[in-house]
Amino acid sequence: HPQVVTVAKVLGGAYVIALGLLAARRCARSDAAIQTSAAEPRNLSRWAAVATALALTWLNPHVYLDTVLTMGAIANSHGSGRWAFAIGACAASTLWFTGLGRGSARLAPLFAKPTAWRILDGIVAVVMITMGGMLVASIQG
Repeated sequence: HPQVVTVAKVLGGAYVIALGLLAARRCARSDAAIQTSAAEPRNLSRWAAVATALALTWLNPHVYLDTVLTMGAIANSHGSGRWAFAIGACAASTLWFTGLGRGSARLAPLFAKPTAWRILDGIVAVVMITMGGMLVASIQG
């Protein structure tokens, strides 16, 4: 149904652009506003941290949209190689999230500074607004 794809592109593009505009707004705030708006870190018990991680994982609708629907559809397009695709996707995911965790630990001192967050938000804003615009522009009339 081409109309469903068109609606999805418009809504998805608008959503991504809105997120980009929110990042741009955060980027435009002063360092003092960023510093004072950050909440003090709180200590969580191990079980509270595990429960939070499980809730963010299993109660997150993106888990099901990305993993089951999107990756499932892509895997099925590989025919008899779908299991090889699934294993490769799992390996890539493991590498990505391991690298993300290690990288965040190493970059934590840098992101203790509000200016670093402003720069990151500026980059995120440019990328998201561009991607959202490209998605909307890809609609063929």
